[in-house]
Amino acid sequence: MSGDLGNKGASMLPAEFTRSTALVTGASRGFGRAIATELSANGVTVVGVARHAEPLDELHDELGDQFVPVVGDVTNADLARNLIEEHSPRILVLNAGATPVMGCLREHTWESFSRNWEVDTQHAFHWTREALRLPLAPGSVVIALSSGAALRGSPLSGGYAGAKAAVRFISAYAAEESRRDNLGIRFVALLPQLTPVTDLGDGAVAAYAAHEGIDVDTYLQRFQPILRPERVGKAIVELSRDAEPGNEQHLAYLISGAGLQEIRSP
Repeated sequence: MSGDLGNKGASMLPAEFTRSTALVTGASRGFGRAIATELSANGVTVVGVARHAEPLDELHDELGDQFVPVVGDVTNADLARNLIEEHSPRILVLNAGATPVMGCLREHTWESFSRNWEVDTQHAFHWTREALRLPLAPGSVVIALSSGAALRGSPLSGGYAGAKAAVRFISAYAAEESRRDNLGIRFVALLPQLTPVTDLGDGAVAAYAAHEGIDVDTYLQRFQPILRPERVGKAIVELSRDAEPGNEQHLAYLISGAGLQEIRSP
């Protein structure tokens, strides 16, 4: 399937969806902010987690009391367990991640190369593990943001592509555990295309354009239409509301400016 998801048998009825609680990591900027905003616009109470209070408070001022800001380190397993226990989210969006250090392999240290493993992958591991261990209620959904780089590589961003590929595998492993143990929890990986409209993407686009010896506008022609954070937010709502559990669920989607595309291979 390409484009937006169709309305084929919701795992949560619309009324259940609008009365639900979502927990979004990395909610203060970029995709996370757009996801929190779109879920809130659809009547969902959103608990947003990020490292810094100020942008979370700004988002609270914008969305009102339907948004609950939480300052914390998403790589902390205790935080994951405590927040999931406290809020019992029906929707868990694992969006948080570090901005990779841009540079070719010989310019990296192991510390810079492994940055996204320590943040993106570790965070996905802890939160996914706790969702299984508690577990979340049947009908819940866990959506982990991987990256299109997990499919194609990302030679100027150290271990970023490998870290994001691991996020996708963690999601797939959890989906199999949920199926095997009849937990009724859906696990889905979302792989966004590179876009210049986030801080992370803007730096990566500039680096890759310079690496190829072309200007940014020329480089971006291959990514038209440009993926906007608002489209990611809408995709999260669709995946949360309309995809159904069971053996026929799709475990991963690539998202570009043109919409969602199922990824069927491992």
